[in-house]
Amino acid sequence: MATFPNSIPSKLPNSGTTIFTVMSKMAQEHNAINLSQGFPDFPCSEKLLSLVNKHMKLGHNQYCPLQGVQELREAISEKMEKMYSAKYDPDTEINITAGATQAIYTAITALVREGDEVIVLEPAYDCYVPAIKLNGGIPIYIQLKGKNFDVDWEEVKKVITQRTKMIILCTPHNPSGSILTAGDMQALDKITRGTDIIILSDEVYEHIIFDGYEHQSVARFPKLVERSVIVYSFGKTLHATGWKIGYCVAPENIMKEFRKVHQWVVFTCNTPVQYAIAEYLQDEQIYLGLYGFYQEKRDYFIKLLQGSKFKVIPASGSYFQLLDFSSITDEKDTDFAIRLTKEFGIASIPMSVFYHKPVDEKVLRFCFAKKKETLEQAAEKLCKI
Repeated sequence: MATFPNSIPSKLPNSGTTIFTVMSKMAQEHNAINLSQGFPDFPCSEKLLSLVNKHMKLGHNQYCPLQGVQELREAISEKMEKMYSAKYDPDTEINITAGATQAIYTAITALVREGDEVIVLEPAYDCYVPAIKLNGGIPIYIQLKGKNFDVDWEEVKKVITQRTKMIILCTPHNPSGSILTAGDMQALDKITRGTDIIILSDEVYEHIIFDGYEHQSVARFPKLVERSVIVYSFGKTLHATGWKIGYCVAPENIMKEFRKVHQWVVFTCNTPVQYAIAEYLQDEQIYLGLYGFYQEKRDYFIKLLQGSKFKVIPASGSYFQLLDFSSITDEKDTDFAIRLTKEFGIASIPMSVFYHKPVDEKVLRFCFAKKKETLEQAAEKLCKI
């Protein structure tokens, strides 16, 4: 009789447990303040919670259509038109997903074939490359430049070949907190015109943007819209990351392929939560006022750090703040992040892990989506280092 092998050949031989899980576990073990994983430590809206309860009691507890609850898709369609002057048909061009990560994975699975090249801008959120590799794609890496993490579009243009299937964007950017400009989108439009290249744009922090800047969504640019899947997150917008509810928009021909895969990945998503969000979004100030809410937290965190040895690289968006520790130690960022957790009781994420080959610029990422008291306690520890 043949024996089952003790080791299974891995499709992701270089992938271990995600850094977010590792650092959060370490924070728990050492009773450290967790500013590593991106989640709020304050509650979401009581009104939203009551709406979820309401729709559960109304009996909205069974499967909804694979594309999501009609009322929510209509609300998203209205929002996209109001914010970006982009018209998306709620029936054929919008799909509710089990969070943004599922939307990203599904889009890559639906659109990337064996041998296709996908351009990834580094530092990159860690779910992109595994999805590319699992689908036989080849990641082509472009490193963002300088402290502002700018895109060198000439460099991007040089790596485009006949095998280039997709370019992945993230704005506001996780992990750096930088943003893409209208000029960036125009450059992207120019280099993809006349090609079959698809844009996958991760815009989960669309409403968390600071200092008077306006979010330059791909949806603002009609020629880019024709070739783009844009991904969003209700978890980020509504302070409810554990609900894992997001959505994506795309032109009908692309969405048709997305849905073919989506139905076999999750089929559909949490029904009562979708109804609740649809009703909750009737007040557009819920998301339009988000930038002020988070800018206050960013500014307060930076102010608290004025007496520290860390150099602040102010975030333009997202709820992540980068701190340069080069004046403190020459340790690798991974080593310092571990020591910071164990010895000083504060967990962060080392930036080098967001590159396929570690780039150590002595920078750590901290999440400031926290209560005022949490930020004060964290800053007190950081100022003592």
